[in-house]
Amino acid sequence: MAIGRIETFLVPPRWLFVRIETEDGLVGWGEPIVEGHAEVVRVAVAEFAELLLGTDEGRIEHHWLAMTKGGFYRGGPVFNSAAAGVDQALWDIAGKRLGRPVHELLGGAVRDRVRAYAWVGGDEPEALADDIERRIAAGMTAVKMNASGRMPPLAALAETRAIVERAQVARDVLGPGRDFALDFHGRLTLADSRRVVPLLEPLHPLFVEEPVVPEASAQLHRVVDATTVPIATGERLYSRQEFLPVLQQGVAVVQPDVCHAGGISETRRIAALAETFDARIAPHCPLGPIALAASLQIGFASPNLLIQEHGMGIHYNGDADLLDYVVDRSPFALVDGSFDRFVGAGLGVEIDETAVRDADRRGHAWRSPRWHHADGGFAEW
Repeated sequence: MAIGRIETFLVPPRWLFVRIETEDGLVGWGEPIVEGHAEVVRVAVAEFAELLLGTDEGRIEHHWLAMTKGGFYRGGPVFNSAAAGVDQALWDIAGKRLGRPVHELLGGAVRDRVRAYAWVGGDEPEALADDIERRIAAGMTAVKMNASGRMPPLAALAETRAIVERAQVARDVLGPGRDFALDFHGRLTLADSRRVVPLLEPLHPLFVEEPVVPEASAQLHRVVDATTVPIATGERLYSRQEFLPVLQQGVAVVQPDVCHAGGISETRRIAALAETFDARIAPHCPLGPIALAASLQIGFASPNLLIQEHGMGIHYNGDADLLDYVVDRSPFALVDGSFDRFVGAGLGVEIDETAVRDADRRGHAWRSPRWHHADGGFAEW
């Protein structure tokens, strides 16, 4: 059946949804978003719609190629994120057309549940223990937190100690049977990464994420070789071609984002590529309900899944949360820190279209914070 309509919605707190409807009334949803640039991605989706309207909804790979390779200038976060949301929606339609969940179309489930971790912030160390205890009380077995705030080009001893002390708080509260991960958001220089990350080894973090910015990925092997702590990266990489070099350098965990890295089609291939390097995937997903559902569909079907991020209650969300836009919240119920396998057709989530259209009328203009050092120079956020 042909694609008859493509709409996008700016949804608070910082998301963009796409709705694709076929000419016989079947609807699929996707989440094409670059946080802080939703309006730009919205324009890219509208441009892709010119290629898709009136075409066969079931030719997902054909459409993916048209979006990602049909232009002479290609790649990058905006184009790949626009394609990602459309791709998710087409997989949603395919599953609904056949009455099966997407993970069955990817070869079937290899697990019955997906372990998840919750964010605990970490920017305010004095509240960290309480935040972790609340997550434990809610049944979580793993958390992730910011490893630091703003960092100078080379950290002073006090700043290095603060990172280790923060990790020690997490380990003390979690005990030996639960996990924590540390996210540096690329705030460390290469030299500081080699000095700081080995100090965390006695505390046994599940992984350390993005110790350096993606632009320094060619040097990641120097961090990998300096420590036994598993190194993770990938939320700001957008294709198999960009993941290959970091896998060749020995990262243990890759974190493709199904809303940035070309959707379900490409994220599934990135997972398979990682498997050949004995690396695990921990999909990045601090976003909305469609993104989480799409990530979980991949996780149910991927042998090398490690753990899944989710954005429920995350500090970015403010007055809106991902469960505000779903009709049935039960698929997102966490049991002992895990999501049970989805059984609904397509992505397995029913979007509250009325709530989405109302939210779009409010819209949003979320932007990434801008940080500066004491001397006024630029600092990584």
